[in-house]
Amino acid sequence: MPFWNQKRLSPSQIIILGYVLLILCGTGLLMLPFTTRDGLGAGFGDALFTATSAITVTGLVVHDTASYWSFFGQAVILLLIQAGGLGVITMAVAVAVLAGQKIGFRMRYVMQESIAAPQLAGIVRLTGFILRTVLAVEFLGAALLALRFCPERGLGHGLWMALFHSVSAFCNAGFDLMGVKAPYVSLTGYVADPLVCLVIAALITLGGIGFLTLNDVRSHGWKIRRYRLQSKLILLCSFLLIAGGFLFFFFFEFQRDFWNMSRPEAALAALFQAVSPRTAGFNSVDLGALHPLSQLFTILLMLVGAAPGSTGGGFKVTTFAVLLLGVMTIFLHRNDVRTFGRRLPDMTLHKASGLFVCYLLLFLAGGMMLSALDNLPLMTAFFESASAIGTVGLSLGATPHLSDASRALIIALMYFGRVGGLTVLFAVSSGMRQDGFRYPAEDVAVG
Repeated sequence: MPFWNQKRLSPSQIIILGYVLLILCGTGLLMLPFTTRDGLGAGFGDALFTATSAITVTGLVVHDTASYWSFFGQAVILLLIQAGGLGVITMAVAVAVLAGQKIGFRMRYVMQESIAAPQLAGIVRLTGFILRTVLAVEFLGAALLALRFCPERGLGHGLWMALFHSVSAFCNAGFDLMGVKAPYVSLTGYVADPLVCLVIAALITLGGIGFLTLNDVRSHGWKIRRYRLQSKLILLCSFLLIAGGFLFFFFFEFQRDFWNMSRPEAALAALFQAVSPRTAGFNSVDLGALHPLSQLFTILLMLVGAAPGSTGGGFKVTTFAVLLLGVMTIFLHRNDVRTFGRRLPDMTLHKASGLFVCYLLLFLAGGMMLSALDNLPLMTAFFESASAIGTVGLSLGATPHLSDASRALIIALMYFGRVGGLTVLFAVSSGMRQDGFRYPAEDVAVG
C-alpha cells in the first residue's frame, strides 16, 4: 500500500516523508559511476548534498554542475529540480492521474495541504492546471533562451542549456551550466544581456508567485477585485519587494565607480539582483564584490522568499505582509487586522508571528554555527545560512569548502526551508491532545 494511504500518517508527515524518500532516491542515482565526468560517481556526502539542494530547489553546490557532472548526472539533477519545484505530492497525483488511477479523498486532502489550496473541491483540476502551466512556461522560456544559447553553443548543446536553465529558473533552483570555462560563474557572463537576464527574471517571478495566484490571473484576468485576498497580497508584496530592491541596487550599489556600468547595464543588473533572491540562486554579478550593506539587503530578501504554494522558499511574502499589517493595526489602534476590505483571523497573525520567529532563530543559529565550525566571517556565514533556509542558492563562495559538519547543517536548513516551517511543526504536533478548556485571561505589558 502506498505510503500516502497509511491512515496513521497526517498530511504533514506524508509531505515530510515524501521529500525524504525522493532525496534518498536522488542520492542513489547520483552515486552511479556514469553520473560524473570522471566515471567514478559521487561520494555519498556529495550526492546527498546535491540531491537535497535539487529537491529543495535551492541551488547550493559543492561541485560545479557543468564541469563535474556528466550529461546523465545533469539530467538526474534536472529531474530532481522539476520534482522539487512541483512538489512531491503534486508529482504523485500527476503520476496517478496519468496512470488512470482514482484519486481518493485522503490524497486530495494531502494535495490541498501541500499547495496551500483554499478548498478541497477542484483539487484534481487544479493539478492539471499546474502541470499545463509548468510545461507551457518552461517550454516558452527554453525557446527564448535557445535564441541566445544555440548560436553560442551549437544546436544540441544550446537546446540542452536552454531547457536546463528554463526549468531551473522557473523552479527557482539556481543550478546552472555556465561553469565550462570557469566554475561557479553563474550568469555573470550575461550581466549586460537583456534576453537572458529578462527571461530568467520572468521565469523566476512566475514560479515564485505561486500556482494559485497564476490560476487567479488565468480565471479573472485584469479584474483584480475578484482575486482571492491571498493573491492580492502576493502580487502587491512581490511588486513592492522587487521595486524596492531595484531602487536600492540601482541607486546605491551599481552607481559605484567599482562596477563601471552604463545606466542601462546598471538597471538590468539591479533588476536581476532584486529578483534573484526571491528565491532563485542565479547571480549576474560577483556577489563577493557587493558592498556589505548590499549583501545584508540580499540576506533580507532571501529570508522573505516567494509565495505559498510556489516553487520558491523563504518564510513567504504573505507572512511578511501579515506581519506588516499587524504592525499597522497597532499603530492605527484597530481591534483587528484588515486589508482590501477583509478582516484576517487572529490565528493567521499567530501563525505568521510563530513562523517568522522560527525562521529567524534557525537563520541566526545556523549562521553562528557555520561561523564557529568553519571559522567563516559572520557575513559569509549568515549569507550561507539565509541562502539555505530560504532555498535560494546564492553564495559568497563558501559552499564548496565547507566541512562535513557544516554541510550536514546546510542540508538540514535546506530541507526545513523547502518542506516549510508550519508543515514541520504540524507533523511534530500531530496527534497531540487538544485542551477542551480555556484559562482565565490576564494581560501582560509588552514593549
